[in-house]
Amino acid sequence: MSKQFFSKDRLNAYGQLMRVEKPIGTYLLLWPALWALWIAAEGVPSLHLLVIFCLGTFLMRSAGCVINDFADRKIDGHVKRTALRPIPAGRATAKEALALFFVLIGLAFVLVLFTNTQTILLSFGGAFLAALYPFMKRYTHLPQIVLGMAFAWAVPMAFSATSETVPPYAWLIYTATVLWTTAYDTKYAMVDRDDDLKIGVKSTAILFGDADKFIVGILQVLTLLTFILLGQQLEMGKYYFLSLLVMTGCFIWQQWLIRHRQRDKCFQAFLNNHYAGMALFIGIALDYWLTV
Repeated sequence: MSKQFFSKDRLNAYGQLMRVEKPIGTYLLLWPALWALWIAAEGVPSLHLLVIFCLGTFLMRSAGCVINDFADRKIDGHVKRTALRPIPAGRATAKEALALFFVLIGLAFVLVLFTNTQTILLSFGGAFLAALYPFMKRYTHLPQIVLGMAFAWAVPMAFSATSETVPPYAWLIYTATVLWTTAYDTKYAMVDRDDDLKIGVKSTAILFGDADKFIVGILQVLTLLTFILLGQQLEMGKYYFLSLLVMTGCFIWQQWLIRHRQRDKCFQAFLNNHYAGMALFIGIALDYWLTV
């Protein structure tokens, strides 16, 4: 393999393909995994599973970004926000991106081997969804739902790794995560809507049209209702439900930000979901640790 492959400029380009400098995607993928781990273990997840899922989240998010850039290599140059990404800018090749994707997927799979057979089998579903998502924007206006399914796949895997079973209420967390992800990724898509319309890329932001803010609000309400139902089923306490109030506040703030559909404000609303996910995790953890 040539030395150029490992040159400083190339390594920087690979880091940008993985979005190392933009950890928001890792956070948004990590929170559902942590919710599930804490609930599955009733507040005390094992250290080795915590390490596996944290590292696995980083690797799978990075792999998803790389395969996304590979899939979008011919259109990123036409979008204002993505024109300077490594492949359209000529700092990395499509072959290098594909090789990097398989390296990251391979490392993530090695981590899963330290769990159990059921979780290993489930991991193939997660890898399939991660690889499928970037190509959906060419065939359907609902790629955000596919992304939600991919981001939520850590939930059944966390339960399986903890107890070798996926109870029915785990799918409530899965459903809530899909709804939440669809809502916040629609805000992300609102940033690129004008460019996407020009180049023929599909998204929920385009599908929803003038009803985008309303439908995002409906998705956020459904997310909260699903978490309320989960809390009732698990008999969660005050810290959990207080965290849902904080999440509600985040959603209201996001609606305020996107009211004029300005690019920067829509992106700011997207970023705010990190705090919504964090708030719920803190509520779950405190409920298990402090409620007697």
